[in-house]
Amino acid sequence: MKHTHFVPLSFILVSLITACQNKTPQPFTNSATPVNVYQIEKEPAVYFDEYPATVISLDRVDLRAQVTGYITGIYFKDGQHINKGQKLYDIDRQQYQANYEQAIANLNVAKATLNKAQQDADRYNDLLKQDAIAKQIVDHALADLQSAKMQVAAAKANAARIETEVKYSVIYAPFDGTIGISQVKIGGLVTANQTLLNTVSSNNPMAVDIAISQKEIPRFTQLLEHPAKESDSVFTLQLPDNSIYNNPGKISFIDRAIDPQTSTIKTRLIFPNNTNFLKEGMNCNVRIKNNTAQQLFILAPYKAVVEQMGEYFVFVVKDSSKVAQQKVELGKKLNDKVIITKGLTEGEKIVIDGVQKLKDGASIIQASVKEK
Repeated sequence: MKHTHFVPLSFILVSLITACQNKTPQPFTNSATPVNVYQIEKEPAVYFDEYPATVISLDRVDLRAQVTGYITGIYFKDGQHINKGQKLYDIDRQQYQANYEQAIANLNVAKATLNKAQQDADRYNDLLKQDAIAKQIVDHALADLQSAKMQVAAAKANAARIETEVKYSVIYAPFDGTIGISQVKIGGLVTANQTLLNTVSSNNPMAVDIAISQKEIPRFTQLLEHPAKESDSVFTLQLPDNSIYNNPGKISFIDRAIDPQTSTIKTRLIFPNNTNFLKEGMNCNVRIKNNTAQQLFILAPYKAVVEQMGEYFVFVVKDSSKVAQQKVELGKKLNDKVIITKGLTEGEKIVIDGVQKLKDGASIIQASVKEK
């Protein structure tokens, strides 16, 4: 026979109450995060600021024909180094020379006519004083004299104009430099003030232009007024292949006005180019030594910096073993450290490991202090 056992309800209630009383509640704990911290100190730092730059010739001239005619002579090789005053092109020189000789001949004829008119006027004036000639004849002689003088003046002007054309029919190098590829060939027709013949540019030294922020004007003015010694390479060039140009430069001038669109101002540097390595239009970076080893800066490990929405923060350790998130402004990055331009002072401690687990006001346990 199957037996059914019943447990009294009062027994069940007593058992539940006893179990609840014997269960001890666990206290809520806010666990601290173990971290490594770094003590901020001022340190020496030598570094370079970099600026995108373009190499430019100090002198550059487009050679254009100033007379119309055919190219009759080319006296250089494309890309050749040329010297000031060197003959480069002939443009129908024989034709212009012939025109000049004809103009001189016309001038001589006009001078002869003027001489005859002068003699006639003088003779007729003497006769008029003796009442030996009609006054009308004297007046005509004086008019002829005046006409002869004007013809001489016109002939002189024409001779001077053609003489200028003769000069312009020969193109000379305006300065020492390098000439480019000729845009015309022998026999080609050129038009005055239109046809581009070639381009000449100087190549030693070369200019390098950079754009600096208007905030940096005081610094660059100081560099301009108090240049460094030649042995101190304040200005160097980083070439397109990332190599460093072996000749340091110097600052030449700061432009007269700030660009209102970019709030920058052009600054020109000068670099020697004895080997003709630098070419006009070359893109490079100007490296400017910012400071010397005697100056001290606030440096912090770069891994301690947290970026949020384009702003930078570090976690500063407070006396109560808690951290406070503090905004900082960054300067130049130097290997594994970065210059802190604003937001930290010497002697403060910042978290360098485990920053991803922290938030403002979090408790920490300092595992160690790394000073440098």
